[in-house]
Amino acid sequence: MKTIKDIDIKDKNVILRCDFNVPIKDGNILSDEKIISSLKTINYLLSQNSKIIIMSHLGKIKTDDDLKKNTLLPVYIYLKNLLPDINIFFSKNTIGEDLENLVNKLKQKEILLIENTRFEDIHNKKESNCDLELARYWSNLGEVFIDDAFGLTHRKHASNYGIKKYLPSAMGFLIEEEIKNLEPLINPTNPFTVIMGGAKVEDKSLLIKNILERCDYLLLGGGIANTFLSVNHEVGKSLISPEYINEAKELLLKYPTKIIMPLDVTILNNDHIFTKNINAIYKEDIIYDIGPKTINLYKEYIDKSNLVFMNGTVGLYEDQRFAEGTRSILEMCSLSKSKCILGGGDAVASSSYFNIKDFEHLSTGGGATLEYISTSKLKSVEDIC
Repeated sequence: MKTIKDIDIKDKNVILRCDFNVPIKDGNILSDEKIISSLKTINYLLSQNSKIIIMSHLGKIKTDDDLKKNTLLPVYIYLKNLLPDINIFFSKNTIGEDLENLVNKLKQKEILLIENTRFEDIHNKKESNCDLELARYWSNLGEVFIDDAFGLTHRKHASNYGIKKYLPSAMGFLIEEEIKNLEPLINPTNPFTVIMGGAKVEDKSLLIKNILERCDYLLLGGGIANTFLSVNHEVGKSLISPEYINEAKELLLKYPTKIIMPLDVTILNNDHIFTKNINAIYKEDIIYDIGPKTINLYKEYIDKSNLVFMNGTVGLYEDQRFAEGTRSILEMCSLSKSKCILGGGDAVASSSYFNIKDFEHLSTGGGATLEYISTSKLKSVEDIC
């Protein structure tokens, strides 16, 4: 795979695929990790006198309401503030004459951010299904393609995998650094502990199976823990993945000493909050966080590890009533002598939320990080040459 320094970009029209799929509320960006992480590649392109055409997706586009909700306009404003000395323009169109005119007017060391590429999904999911005509159209806007959207490397979209079929292509610094920084998870140093949270088992089923073969301990939280707990315990009205209960049962039988589950949890029942041992859950209880006994138990495993990988959160951390578990785990990982890596998505978002960021690496990928760890491959860049 070529890197950005292996390809001629000087004075060129460069299409740069970034991952600006950031959380936005009321027009405000809640976590800027992905944007900040893209600056090294952007600044390098500027130093090479390039014209930069940036593409990114944001959320999923299925309805006209999604078009209003998932605009990249807040990212454009944020980027202008980060690079005040650079002329940055915004195209509200993803195709068409107005976009082409903006591209043609672009000068060296100027940037054009194009609106959410998934706006093209409103028409038969052309972006997400890697429509090659759309990819060819976008490729005609530039001379060179740089893929720096690590968070989308597990997908083959028109704007990442498709464009490179028509242009000289390479990966940016962000993807290159992600591969380097995630290497310890591909060839881990034992004891290796994985902290796995999140809502649904199905989102992480492949990783759970693969990681159990390589890790020493798998500490569970969130809806994933609920599903595993439901094999032998009452979990009330808590979120579970019913279709994965049998699989969870098989894994518990196969890895009885590796899979570590909560001893106690924080529950909600008719607006009342309690901390309960896991064998005392009622049918009306809803589990929203791990409890203090579990926090102390998980600390023992973190402290004796050489490598810790945290993916997802162990509770509904955005609600202060259920934030203690995730905050404590982040704090323990941050202070631990072990090498700790956060696996993108909610883990990094919670790190920003609590302003706990002293880790070996904070990955910008969510699903991309999981798939890379599981398969050692990145779909969108594996064929770049």
